[in-house]
Amino acid sequence: MKILILNQAFYPDVVATAQHATDLAVALSAVGHQVTVVCSRRGYDNPATEFPSQETWRGIRILRIWSTRFGKNARWRRATDFATFIITCCLRVLSLPRFDVIVALTSPPLISFVGALAVPLKARRLVFWSMDLNPDEAIAAGWLRETSMTGKLLSWISRYSMRKADVVVVLDRFMKERILAKGIEEAKITVIPPWSLDDHVHFDATGRNEFRACYGLEKKFVVMYSGNHSPCHPLDTLIGAAERLSQNEEIAFCFVGGGSEFQRVKGYVQTRRMRNVVCIPYQPIESLSASLSAADLHVIVMGNDFVGIVHPCKIYNILAVGKPFLYVGPPTSHVTDIMGLHPGSHLGYSARHADITAIVASIMAARANPQGAQPFEITRHFSKKFLLPKLIQTIEGTRSGSF
Repeated sequence: MKILILNQAFYPDVVATAQHATDLAVALSAVGHQVTVVCSRRGYDNPATEFPSQETWRGIRILRIWSTRFGKNARWRRATDFATFIITCCLRVLSLPRFDVIVALTSPPLISFVGALAVPLKARRLVFWSMDLNPDEAIAAGWLRETSMTGKLLSWISRYSMRKADVVVVLDRFMKERILAKGIEEAKITVIPPWSLDDHVHFDATGRNEFRACYGLEKKFVVMYSGNHSPCHPLDTLIGAAERLSQNEEIAFCFVGGGSEFQRVKGYVQTRRMRNVVCIPYQPIESLSASLSAADLHVIVMGNDFVGIVHPCKIYNILAVGKPFLYVGPPTSHVTDIMGLHPGSHLGYSARHADITAIVASIMAARANPQGAQPFEITRHFSKKFLLPKLIQTIEGTRSGSF
């Protein structure tokens, strides 16, 4: 099959959607499909980073397109970058030959609309891989009013893309429920969570020690939030816990990653002179095992209004390194679903937003009962080996119309 993948981020970018899109493309190419990817020429988190405009890598044809690079410091900047990418993407797709299947992700928001418009002129089938939901995310974050003309238009575009798709791949049952509520028929929706990055993530004792030594974390109990810093994952309560524990020299907090809120967190820490907190940018994929292994307690944060809109994919890599986690979020979510699958295994702790006391108590309990890296039985259900073939089978099923 000739397959086109549309997503803003792709190899060698390191953000989550780039890593999963890359895994899919490599696997599709390995089983004999002809894969083309249209993505951005600029780095997702750092638009100053520029990649080659095109290359062939591991049998995959990668076409990187131009867009503005205003960055994420203001909404108009992000919107302009997204808009120019989508316009350029439309023009690039029009210049390409016909494909059997387009696989459209959701970065930038509503890029799937390009895929929907391309069917049937440029492709026979569309697979909508919903890594998040928009404009639902913008509405939940308060950036957009649902009843505004823009809100209504973007909601129509989202529904149109899903209706035009032959398959809509969602990440959890909560996302499926939200899409069903939009009137999308259940028969075309399939739930496939994003997998752990098995090729790159495992417990790394040597890397753990080197990472901790590099950032002055030796002999500390390290509480780590690693990944995208965004309003969907509000970190105020965790930072409040770090402030409350600022005099405890045995505990350190580590914020690793990027996103629109990363600089705000970093600035707050510097202003308050919080010596128990370190802020570290996204790590290269080759260093991911080391950074994740350096933590004694990971933190997963889910905004109260974002269940089923965004997905806590960082949990899979945390499970892969075998470290416990502290979940901060609403009492019912995909994370609590996973915690409930194996009630006999102590995967971690749970607390609500604004409850700094409960978070501090969880951290102190984890500090008093440290766990070495231990493989969790549940991990295999979210492994690349288990889930990626399911997604490939779903895409290949569009050829015969049997989903």
